[in-house]
Amino acid sequence: MKPTGAAQMAGVAGDPIAHSLSPSLMAAWIEAAGLDAIYSPFRIARSDAETFFRALARTQCAGLNVTLPHKQTALAVADQVSPAARAIGAANLLTFRDGIIHADNTDATGFLSALQARGVEPARGPALVLGAGGAARAIVYALGQAGVPEIRLSNRSRSNAADLARDLAPNARIHDWDDRDQGLDGVALVVNATSLGLSGGSDLAMDWHRAPADTIAADSVYKPLQTGFLRDAAACGLGTVDGLGMLIGQARPSFEAFFGISPPERIDAHALLQAMLEPAS
Repeated sequence: MKPTGAAQMAGVAGDPIAHSLSPSLMAAWIEAAGLDAIYSPFRIARSDAETFFRALARTQCAGLNVTLPHKQTALAVADQVSPAARAIGAANLLTFRDGIIHADNTDATGFLSALQARGVEPARGPALVLGAGGAARAIVYALGQAGVPEIRLSNRSRSNAADLARDLAPNARIHDWDDRDQGLDGVALVVNATSLGLSGGSDLAMDWHRAPADTIAADSVYKPLQTGFLRDAAACGLGTVDGLGMLIGQARPSFEAFFGISPPERIDAHALLQAMLEPAS
């Protein structure tokens, strides 16, 4: 339906923001649900983020999804913080009620939802997480919450991996970046939480022959949908989970927080976004 002056309002803030798939996904859900609502992208400079968040909290806006580079600012500006956002150290969801800003992080639950959608049980064995940035923090937190028996970390900066382990996985095994293939021995799940594989960048190479035949490879990158990381794993007969699953998984609770209902199940969110990423020739 066409929005009216009484429309519910939400959006996504980042810089850059033109690449975001969230407005298209949310618009499809809004239309399917028959809501009088708007979901808008906001390109906000880093220096303006705190002022923008505080000002928007005093309007009719229900909240915002937050992407790079504003996730730490979103956490810092909040009056109330969820345990997940506090532990991860970043917020990707702000909700506004009577001028009060509440911060949450749905990246962790989004990652677990992506695995669940593919029938992957993360707690069935060790997991190797590649990277130590914001995505890795959310993923390691999720794996800990899911009861993964052993977490392994590898990152270009070993000290950053050690900081991540200290904060979220004290018993994690850390592998030097050049020795990351050692983490494949007996592993059940391998996650690329780096930006390697992003369109125009270098791929993340692994010696997949070292991994057990039932290992699952998951990527946080979704542009391109099939990264070299996933293609190489699939070529060795391993199961894969692409980055769209995590994007959709984190968006579902955001939609619920903004509009008070679950996204309509009849929308095939993965197919919708895949068609946008891989348009017909």
